[in-house]
Amino acid sequence: MVVNGDKINFPGGGTHFHTGADKYIVALSKMLKFPDFKFNNGGNIRNVLDVGCGVASFGAYLLSHHVIAMSLAPNDVHENQIQFALERGIPATLGILGTKRLTYPSRSFELAHCSRCRIDWLQRDGILLLELDRLLRPGGYFVYTSPEAYAHDPENQKIWNAMSDLSKRMCWKVAAKKEQSVVWAKPLTNSCYSKRDPWTQPPLCNSDDDPDAIWNVSMKACISQYSAKVHRDRGSRLAPWPQRLTTPPPRLEEIGVSPEEFQEDTSIWHFRVIEYWKQMKSVIQRNSFRNVMDMNSQLGGFATALNGKDVWVMNVAPVHVSAKLKIVYDRGLIGTVHDWCEAFSTYPRTYDLLHAWAVFSDIEERGCSAEDLLIEMDRILRPNGFVIIRDKPSVINYIRKLVTALKWDDGLSEVEPRVDALSSGEERVLIARKKLWDDEHTTM
Repeated sequence: MVVNGDKINFPGGGTHFHTGADKYIVALSKMLKFPDFKFNNGGNIRNVLDVGCGVASFGAYLLSHHVIAMSLAPNDVHENQIQFALERGIPATLGILGTKRLTYPSRSFELAHCSRCRIDWLQRDGILLLELDRLLRPGGYFVYTSPEAYAHDPENQKIWNAMSDLSKRMCWKVAAKKEQSVVWAKPLTNSCYSKRDPWTQPPLCNSDDDPDAIWNVSMKACISQYSAKVHRDRGSRLAPWPQRLTTPPPRLEEIGVSPEEFQEDTSIWHFRVIEYWKQMKSVIQRNSFRNVMDMNSQLGGFATALNGKDVWVMNVAPVHVSAKLKIVYDRGLIGTVHDWCEAFSTYPRTYDLLHAWAVFSDIEERGCSAEDLLIEMDRILRPNGFVIIRDKPSVINYIRKLVTALKWDDGLSEVEPRVDALSSGEERVLIARKKLWDDEHTTM
């Protein structure tokens, strides 16, 4: 981070990529022999988990490679670095690598990255490394750039030997090792697991363990095997990016959605977003939005419809539909699971646009407070940011009475949208803008 007049520049240098994150990314691509040294590996690497991300320069420089990173700060102790990342318009989130599973489905990322992330991967029988294993797709990579990978002093060599032993017992293989970095690859099938001695640690997870159960679920120090189908297919069988965005993924079958329903959902959201933009075109300016949140992401149709715009979307799957988040990741998008009866783990004023489809109806049925949710949305939303609330008329009528008190009445509009196959009944769309308060607004 460099102060340059009234600007703060982020050249992308770090403890282990002194010449800049862009050159570091190219170096990793060369190590792994990716075509044309492009990190996306011909579109086969799209979703990356960057653990201990700092100000997320690694994720920022991946964007030009058409790769999107979930930049995760397990403990954000360095000058609110995740807040810096979000201010830069880079996907980032707070998270805890402790005792609970991260709120991402199994097999969500092609690559996980740790550059001197200061995480003890060996603690508690390697449970944190096993959590990464749960999140990596078949054949996925773990890039580890740290003194243990190259230093020859006794302490670092001891850690390296233990990491090597653990990764071998997990059936990970070294795909590349050069200078300060080592890259492990996760197996494509269950074959290596079946060849291990029965008493080998860590053990295989029980057959009744659901690797996609992620809300308030404890981490497990065991290896999640692939299903018989994934083992037979030798991978996830996902289309390369960008075809992946609109190609029905194989895991649709797991949630009971047909390819035809998937395609219809995509088409409906394309039309809905066009209609939203028509309503807002008189009040929005070029580059008004960068950080967007879809508070009820379902299959990721809203985010897909925004793909041509210079934005990124945090797709939030409410707890009761968390199984659908795997489809969001299989489309090459990112997101998390959340209960909207609780506060969302982010800094204040970090999103430019919030989209809430049937979110208020859902929390109303569960006995939670619409007022509390509106206040939480106000906390998350930046000044001059927009909210799009799509819900049943009684909910919209109630919310409309409250938005003036929140100073959301700039650009306020309400319409009755066209009924489509996703509509559960009559709906209304309320669009409001949060004002930038001045002395006049703060005077009582």
